[in-house]
Amino acid sequence: MERNNNATVCFFDSGIGGLSLLYECVRILPRVDFKYFADNFRVPYGNLTHGELINTVDRIFSEIEKLNPDAAVVACNTVTAQCIDYLRNKYKFEIIGIQPAVKPAAASGSCLVLATPSTADSTSVHRLVEEYGEKRTQVVACPDLAAYIEQNIENLQREGVESFLPAAKADSVVLGCTHYIFAKDIIQNYYNCPVFDGIAGTAARLREKLGIFDHSAPRAQKIGFVGGDIAKNKRIFRLLLTSKEGLSQT
Repeated sequence: MERNNNATVCFFDSGIGGLSLLYECVRILPRVDFKYFADNFRVPYGNLTHGELINTVDRIFSEIEKLNPDAAVVACNTVTAQCIDYLRNKYKFEIIGIQPAVKPAAASGSCLVLATPSTADSTSVHRLVEEYGEKRTQVVACPDLAAYIEQNIENLQREGVESFLPAAKADSVVLGCTHYIFAKDIIQNYYNCPVFDGIAGTAARLREKLGIFDHSAPRAQKIGFVGGDIAKNKRIFRLLLTSKEGLSQT
């Protein structure tokens, strides 16, 4: 008889951006079942008002609550920046958010944070910069980059991505949107410096909160997809699972 004692973790992202984080969590947490909630048809979230974000995210988290998860992961920098306090105050399960990796990036010198407009304007990001940026960190909004990546994820063009990038020089770049991670190699080549994201840190924080550190699983984990463009999200996640480099970029 199948043993069914895996923890359940729900992920939420506006679209395909959070799939890289889901992949990392699946890799390090085989004893966990995952459900990925998405809202692809409303990307980009970074252009929504605070009120629109709260209403949209609250509706989705009310569905997540029905699953009685052990934890939920907000795999969207914009939602983390604008809504995480609201969500944690309302919902009783553990909620983990992703933040730009300003601390490790700024340690190497001047730092450029690329983000959606909503994330770039958020109090939480400005607090991060004040605490760790040492006045050498610049936050720049890229209004349409997330939407471009969402729409062209299976055929990203170098020139297309670069057209949304600000001209700047820095010792490091921080990706303040999980969508941008799919264009990480292009961005790194464009700025010719190290590029940081919050994937590993967020996955490690989830593992710590769950208290699961071994790699023995009583049964195969279950991964489900809810909402948005389910077929697309499954297809992109399958590519991540089967290719070390994820998606080809030209």
